[in-house]
Amino acid sequence: MSRASGSEYLRNEFATGWQPGISSPEGRARVTVFDSQPNKTRALRAGLAVAAPAYGPFEWVALGYLAITSALIVIFAGNLAHPLRLLSVQGLVALLIVALCRAEANVWTEERTAPSAVLGASRNGCPTFTQKFWHFWRHWYPHLFFLFCFEELGVLVHLVSPRWQDAKLIAFDHWLTGVHPAIWLEQFATPGRNEFMQFAYLTYFVYLVLLGGILYYRKDWRGYWSVMTYSAVGYAIGYVVAIFFPIESPWFAMAGSWHGELHGGPCTALINFIEHYGRVRGAAFPSEHVAGSVATLWGAWRHRRWLFWVMLPLVLCMCASTVWGRYHYVADIFAGMVTGTLGYVIGRWVMICQEKICGRALKAERAESLVRH
Repeated sequence: MSRASGSEYLRNEFATGWQPGISSPEGRARVTVFDSQPNKTRALRAGLAVAAPAYGPFEWVALGYLAITSALIVIFAGNLAHPLRLLSVQGLVALLIVALCRAEANVWTEERTAPSAVLGASRNGCPTFTQKFWHFWRHWYPHLFFLFCFEELGVLVHLVSPRWQDAKLIAFDHWLTGVHPAIWLEQFATPGRNEFMQFAYLTYFVYLVLLGGILYYRKDWRGYWSVMTYSAVGYAIGYVVAIFFPIESPWFAMAGSWHGELHGGPCTALINFIEHYGRVRGAAFPSEHVAGSVATLWGAWRHRRWLFWVMLPLVLCMCASTVWGRYHYVADIFAGMVTGTLGYVIGRWVMICQEKICGRALKAERAESLVRH
């Protein structure tokens, strides 16, 4: 692991824990030396120290989710039409994640003839095009992974239970509010109000990209991967709950209960387009829109406090818009808030554990370096 300062991508001693793909020739040589030593514990520790920069906390959460869902597919294979096909897709996605991480790590360690190469820069002190290319995709592929997992739920939603459970949430909403919220709100619908609500609903797609983009631009790698890990944990919890408790949403379960469609302007038209081509029947509980937004909101609170206050009113309006637009029950919203908060709490714990591991690895590396010299 490189300990030099001044690299464009290194901010402190623990940066290698958050910036994958940076390791030193000494670290690789140490593995070779340990292969000849009887102390297997030290060899394993050295191997983990070298591998740690390539796979961060986000990868362990993502690969863990794929492992859990793959196990569920095997256990409940009888409920699926093509279980082997799904397992193949799961395995392919896992391999792509591993390959992407290793590719990004390799481009930072291929050239060893200059100190700048060890630091993750080309010989003239600037990252090469190849390094920039893999660095970009290594940091932004989580968004594609979230999208894949959500769309996959359309197939996994009846993996465990063959029946929809909407009746339970419809009864809960009525018990809580005294009305059926999606139907009751229709009396207030106007093209202008609906357009505002659909705009609020659309803002969901911006939150994580905006916060991640700011952290990426500022080269706050620890903050960036912290936010991605909060979201990954929140989404993963929500996806697993959706598999065990399938909810199809008021849009399907209560179809025909309202007097007509919700009309508006361009935002409404855009939402209708997205829902037409990307809607997943099921996976409504907990609301992944709310879970992802709340996890990102907590990330903004911790890493960019000013952005939290900008996002807060938008997130609240977005939560209301999910009921207004007939996409979710009120119960979905509360569950999404809890899930997003759990994502933040557990994700932060995961990041702290990673920092401790990197700290111990760095101390071990320094101690072994002193012994060699």
